[in-house]
Amino acid sequence: MTAETCGLRVQEALDRLTGTGARDAGEQLVRELMALYGEGLAALVAAVPPQALAAALDDPAAAGLLVLHDLHPEDTTARIRRALNPPADRPGAAPDALAEFAGFDPGTGALTLRRPPATGCGCGSSDVTERVEGALACHAPEVTSVVWETAPAAPPLLQIGTRPPAAAR
Repeated sequence: MTAETCGLRVQEALDRLTGTGARDAGEQLVRELMALYGEGLAALVAAVPPQALAAALDDPAAAGLLVLHDLHPEDTTARIRRALNPPADRPGAAPDALAEFAGFDPGTGALTLRRPPATGCGCGSSDVTERVEGALACHAPEVTSVVWETAPAAPPLLQIGTRPPAAAR
């Protein structure tokens, strides 16, 4: 489960609380649990050797928790790049060929990504968008919007024949 999925489930549970003070009590309960988990995670992060922690940074749940509690050792740009280049064995991984980092504006939260030039098949672009945006939600929740650019097409290949056309002889 990702931090985003957990957050949605907690919000749904809080929305079901009705009656005077029930919602406030539920939100206070969530705050207290978050504080406890944050303190525990901070102690673990401090005790774990950096190379051992690095192994957990590709896991969406672990990364999401570290980001949520402001314990992730990488800056936003590094986490964005990690989201765009996940290990190939991670389920739902979006290979780096599907999106290229073009820029991030921390003031607005806008991330600019570049799609590779179209190959003509036109398949899977919405799936790629969903996978990339899902990975960003875990690794870099500071990203509030994604602007997609298309890389310029490569110039056509020059075709050289084996002999000049018949009219040119």
